[in-house]
Amino acid sequence: MLNLNSPTRNLLEQRLQLINAPANLPLLQQGLRGIERETLRVNAQGQLMLTPHPIGLGSALTNPLITTDYSESLLEFITPAEQDISIALDKLDAIHRFSYTQFNNEMLWNNSIPCELPSEAEIPIAWYGTSHIGMIKHVYRRGLALRYGKSMQCIAGIHYNYSLSENLWQLIAQAEGDTRKHQDYQSESYIALIRNFHRYSWLLMYLFGASPALSKSFLRGRQHNLESLSDDTLYLPYATSLRMSDLGYQNNVQDGLVPPYNTLLDYMRSLSLAVRKPHPPYAELGIKKDGEWMQINSNVLQIENEFYATIRPKRVIKTGERPVEALCARGVQYIEVRCMDVDPFEALGINLSTSRFLDAFLLFCALDESPLTNQAEGQENLDNFALTVKYGRKPNLNLQNQGKSISLKAWGEELLSKIKPLALLLDQQAQSTEHQNSLALQFAKLADPELTPSSRVLKAISEHQNSFAQFALAQSLHFAQHFKANPLDEKQTAFFEKLAADSIAEQTAMEANQTGSFDEFIEDYRSRTSSQICCEGFQQ
Repeated sequence: MLNLNSPTRNLLEQRLQLINAPANLPLLQQGLRGIERETLRVNAQGQLMLTPHPIGLGSALTNPLITTDYSESLLEFITPAEQDISIALDKLDAIHRFSYTQFNNEMLWNNSIPCELPSEAEIPIAWYGTSHIGMIKHVYRRGLALRYGKSMQCIAGIHYNYSLSENLWQLIAQAEGDTRKHQDYQSESYIALIRNFHRYSWLLMYLFGASPALSKSFLRGRQHNLESLSDDTLYLPYATSLRMSDLGYQNNVQDGLVPPYNTLLDYMRSLSLAVRKPHPPYAELGIKKDGEWMQINSNVLQIENEFYATIRPKRVIKTGERPVEALCARGVQYIEVRCMDVDPFEALGINLSTSRFLDAFLLFCALDESPLTNQAEGQENLDNFALTVKYGRKPNLNLQNQGKSISLKAWGEELLSKIKPLALLLDQQAQSTEHQNSLALQFAKLADPELTPSSRVLKAISEHQNSFAQFALAQSLHFAQHFKANPLDEKQTAFFEKLAADSIAEQTAMEANQTGSFDEFIEDYRSRTSSQICCEGFQQ
């Protein structure tokens, strides 16, 4: 059993020593990684495509690799979960190259901030067919349009899915003498990871934020404190990620909705309450109009996934299952990082070096001590994040660490130094230097803010008449040409074509074989609120 009271080794050091044993090191390879990449379909002039989801990509409802997010025009590419993120990136590349064979005079917008958007009424909401499952997905998106407007829903990002091997969690639990059920220990360990993530995620925004500017038209007259870079572009000179600021994918109604949480049960109860809590302004919008469902309900959240979070505890759900039901029944399986911007300088929106750093960062968050949190620390975390997304490259910017002022640069260097042993361990397991090489790049960004993606974006925009739209269009055209010039081979193409055909057949069968009315289905779904499933018998 590990001596957790050792005066010479802290918890992180002891866990590293445990994992570094020859018999245990291979367990590091057994965790899974996956990427979900969102991207708008646009025409050659950078205008939003208003056409339906390309039929050659299959059914957005049932194709496991290619779907849509909010809009028919907002594609989402989903990689399988892989033990090595490089394999997932290769598969993401293949999805891109296949998709380009199915496009008709269109391409992918390679930026988190949307292209020039048409009127709200013209932005097409994603359609998933007439099955009950497909219709409830569509109604949910109608509700999002009512509540937040369609423009905000067109913002794109990179979601990074991450898990450690269940055998590794079991090894740590046994070494530390933890006698909880394995499911409970693993779930609470992921919640501890999330607490640390909230403490340190400002660092990801500094290192990888890539949206310091946006088109003036995107705000549609909203109040803001941005500066004018040109007639069509607004920015903040030291911003890293306006996408993750209060101008991006945010919602004031949700402020304080899920307070800082110390257990999985805390998290689930908060979401359960939000899904049941009425919100009169949403009720005034109407649940039905002319006999058609316009939103699932008029509560603060229609479903749990409406809660906007930079990271989520996740469990693969079954068809028709609510996310909290899955967590309650089977515990946390992995975490989903949701704050990463699309990197406009990368064909896939993310590269291998960034992914290697994310693995080291998340392993650090998982293994380091994670004290219980509270409201005061939660607010401090939010403030640090908000400062970094708007002013992260400002010289001598200070953040707050446990109530004490510290410069972003000094704290960032301190964190990278703590992450270094994790990078070394991952490289030792993989017999490479990729994690250490990525770490060195991040140290360089702290030493020189001009190396950050956000600074590089502003420099590139200046080379395009200070126009965000011109810069983003040029990058999108560049990568469109890249994918078109590198098509898949016949075997790979056949795989995607069969996947698309099978998904259409599956959707057709679902629509043909369903029973009952949609009204009955949605009423049943609404009645199965999280209050009824909030973890009776859940063991702490």
